Parts: sequence; C-alpha cells; structure tokens
Amino acid sequence: MGITAISTISIKNCGVVDYLEALEIQRDFHEKISNNRTENTILLLQHPSVFTAGKRTLEEERPHDGTEVIDVDRGGKITWHGLGQIVGYPIMRLAKPTELVGFVRELEGVLIDTCSEFGLHVQRIKGRSGVWMIDEIKPRKIAAIGIRVAKGTTMHGFALNVNPELEAFSKIIPCGIADADVTSMAKELKRDISPAEVLPILERNLLAKLVKVSV
Repeated sequence: MGITAISTISIKNCGVVDYLEALEIQRDFHEKISNNRTENTILLLQHPSVFTAGKRTLEEERPHDGTEVIDVDRGGKITWHGLGQIVGYPIMRLAKPTELVGFVRELEGVLIDTCSEFGLHVQRIKGRSGVWMIDEIKPRKIAAIGIRVAKGTTMHGFALNVNPELEAFSKIIPCGIADADVTSMAKELKRDISPAEVLPILERNLLAKLVKVSV
C-alpha cells in the first residue's frame, strides 16, 4: 500500500478491495478523522464488480434480473463499480461542513483537470453532479460523485471510468439519469489506458485542490 502525504492529507493506494471491506475501512477512518485522531485521508482503489444504491434510488432504476445491489448511506442514486474504474473515497474534515455542494464542485474540478491532461474536453452540467463529455452526440458521464457528511467529515466519493467494461451500466439507470450514457477515458481517447497511468495525475490534482477545503 503506497502512501503519499502533503499537509493534512494522506493518499492511500489500496489496490483492488471488495466493496463491503472498503466500506468498513472508510467507517474506521471516518471515526478516527472526525475525532482528530488521524490525518485526512483519501483512499484510492478499484472494486470487483458491484452495484451500489444511494438513498434516493428508485425501484425502476435497479437491475431487474435479480442482480444483488448494496444499499448505502451516500447521496446520489444507483451506480456500478468494477475493475478499470478508479474509485476515490476522500475522508476529510471540511473547513465548512455545511457547504457540501462546494466540496462536490472541488472534486469535479479535480476530475476535470485530470481528464484534461489526457486531452479530453470534459465539463460540468448544471443541475447534475459528476463530469461529462458534451458534444454533438448524447451527453456521456465519465465520472460520478456521491458524498455523505457526518460529524463534519466526508465519506464515500467519486468513480472515474478509465477502462472498465461499460456493459454493466446497461442493467440500471445510472445515477437515475435516463437521457444520458456512460463512457470511459479509453472509449473517448480510442486507445488503451490503465488506472496506473492515470493515478499519478489524479493524486497530484487531489492534493492541490482538496488541501484548501480541509482542516
């Protein structure tokens, strides 16, 4: 497990971790961080294939073939995680805990900057969280965000599609948005790209932007 540290934030690269195991790791860090017993921490990892549903997920947005879905206490709706997708869990004491939207905007900025360094022209869509490809084709989501704040400290986080198998998203209405597609960096760049290639850029951008919103 590699560790990169700056100021009050540490980044831990955890490799491939089962979703429920990662959730317990998050909860442990959240308890320690919210009580000022360790530094703010960002977990970066990949999950084996799993569907997770936020509190606002509707029944019709879920799989209809009996596929298991894990219900979690984050914001947002249903999504899928799998290999080839970088999942980030920033567990941080916020300088302004009531300004969750501002924190989400910072995460979007991190992901936009990271994709831009690879030549992708991505952006925000007003009223929709995450990061998007917008052109003459249908809008396509390349990164999703779902956050929870408790005791002034964040949990859950973001998922950046680097080169996952996107077919899993066809089983659900991703993030509850029926009029858009899901894409990946590899699909948009039309070349092979791996999480290992993206991680150093993502880490640098996380540390640069998030240090200013944490305490």
